[in-house]
Amino acid sequence: MTKNNQDILPILRFPEFEGSWVEKSLSDFLTFKNGINAGKEAYGTGYKFINVLDIINNDFITHDDIIGSVNVSLDVFNKNIVEYGDILFQRSSETRDEVGQANVYLDKNKSATFGGFVIRGKAKEEYDPLFMNALLKTTNARKEITAKSGGSTRFNVGQGTLSSVRIFTTNINEQIKISAFLSTVDKRIKLLQTKKEELIKNKKGLMKKLFSQTIRFKDKNGNCFPIWRNKTLKEVSEIKMGQSPSSKSYNLEQIGLPLIQGNADIVNRLSRPRQWTDRPTKTCDIADILLTVRAPVGAVAKSIHKACIGRGICSITNNAFSDLEFLYQFLIWFEPKWGSLEQGSTFSAVSGQDIRNLNILIPDSLIEQKKIADFLKLIDKSIENISQQIDSSLTFKQGLLRNMFV
Repeated sequence: MTKNNQDILPILRFPEFEGSWVEKSLSDFLTFKNGINAGKEAYGTGYKFINVLDIINNDFITHDDIIGSVNVSLDVFNKNIVEYGDILFQRSSETRDEVGQANVYLDKNKSATFGGFVIRGKAKEEYDPLFMNALLKTTNARKEITAKSGGSTRFNVGQGTLSSVRIFTTNINEQIKISAFLSTVDKRIKLLQTKKEELIKNKKGLMKKLFSQTIRFKDKNGNCFPIWRNKTLKEVSEIKMGQSPSSKSYNLEQIGLPLIQGNADIVNRLSRPRQWTDRPTKTCDIADILLTVRAPVGAVAKSIHKACIGRGICSITNNAFSDLEFLYQFLIWFEPKWGSLEQGSTFSAVSGQDIRNLNILIPDSLIEQKKIADFLKLIDKSIENISQQIDSSLTFKQGLLRNMFV
């Protein structure tokens, strides 16, 4: 990461700061220590215990975020204490790209300890914790760490490796200014994520009331629609069980039709194929409902392709007695209930017969079905709009990490 004898400057910089950033090693800022390896009986109670998942799953770590705990003596705890501003590193990973991921502990009121798959970095020179956390997530810092990792089946970093990692940094005042700006962006992302979670929760509550008829729409004259009736899914839809083509016909070159096989191909309730086939068997059309019939059973998506559906999928479309969007929303609501129909010991699945004979309470009126579907679809659009704002904010943050650091 060394530069020639020239000023080392970020692309984006607050106007009140000038002068070159400086190159240092992590050992100039941190002293490193490996974590606790206790017996199996020690886990589950005691002191909060930071492990790899805490590093990966959080923007920063606080005491309440920590999943696990370990029962050790006070002396062992004090020797392995994690305090405000400490940096935690992931020691090993199956992939080089993930090894050495870092996070910061930001709880000023409560301390924790850390596990054997983690390395703790404790400050010996002043730095802003949020700045250091962001810096260690930049592309250049990650490349420096991963390039120094060792291993074949698993990749590892040790204290010596981390000590030798070179970073570019600036004075504490500029660090604080950068971290404060990034915190503002993080707060916006968190606010949007909370708003999205609330909308999803509210939609679930409304679906329960709508499909149980606690809430009913009225017709254009203000009168109740006709009663709902119990029907089987096969009476109100067309159902097609998937059949996988020969594996010899699979390809990644997008030749033939997209191949939808299971839950891994259903992302954000849209079909996202990873493979194609030039010898399709059973197919679905654009906008058909896709339902996973093997573990995990019941995931629902809309097809955005004319596609081949494999054995892990069935396709559903409406007939004269149903509105397609109503069926889609109903199946989303029903998703957690498929467990009662699952069969199998090696893996869970539902049969085509069970799917076709599924009892569904459905309005006789297509107009009422459409009113319910349109109402829920409107909420989905709000959720999707917030999701796009989150994605844009995350992209903006990634741009800041590239351009505000060296």
